Amino acid sequence: MANNEDHYSEEKLLENNFPNLTKDSPLFQQKLTDIHEIEHSLQTLMTLCGQQENLPDLDKTPFRVVKAFLEYTTGYRENPEEHLAKTFDITQNDPIIVKDIEFYSMCEHHFAPFFGVAHVAYIPNQKVTGLSKIARVVEGYARRFQVQERLTNQIADAVVNMLDPKGVIVAIEAKHLCVSSRGVKKEDAKTFTIVSHGVYSSNPQLRSEFMMAIK
Repeated sequence: MANNEDHYSEEKLLENNFPNLTKDSPLFQQKLTDIHEIEHSLQTLMTLCGQQENLPDLDKTPFRVVKAFLEYTTGYRENPEEHLAKTFDITQNDPIIVKDIEFYSMCEHHFAPFFGVAHVAYIPNQKVTGLSKIARVVEGYARRFQVQERLTNQIADAVVNMLDPKGVIVAIEAKHLCVSSRGVKKEDAKTFTIVSHGVYSSNPQLRSEFMMAIK
């Protein structure tokens, strides 16, 4: 059973993650109830896994897990495409490449982390966006329950929808703990996914130049 300090922490956690909700709203109260139920279920899970001792250091573990998952999934509480809304009119016919964008995500199948780097390139069609905005799009979609294939597509689609480029290509290299720490336990295995649109789909030379640039 949560004590007064736990209730306070849980309410603050909701206020920080859902600032548009008022404390007396039904949805806020429902989410507070959900947190209590999840904490109880996590305690049951710990017992199922063999944790029998009621150690003081573990008292707050269920709350910390809830807090961590809300941080892992901040991308659900934003529209990543909006980062590309501010554009600049410019004449640029050559590719713009932002590579080695670090990201951390959560596999939706096992709730195990996967992480790596994303590489994004596009050929502008009269407008460009800030370089940091591409990284924010990657972060926004990565901070959700994900699979790497969908993540790659979502980033590419966002660039197409907001910038209408002549072409876009996105490649992601990632290590999945659901592969390296469980199941087949292949520690060195990495997954590479790539999605292209426009001239990047029809021009092998552009694709080759991109692959050379990111390596």
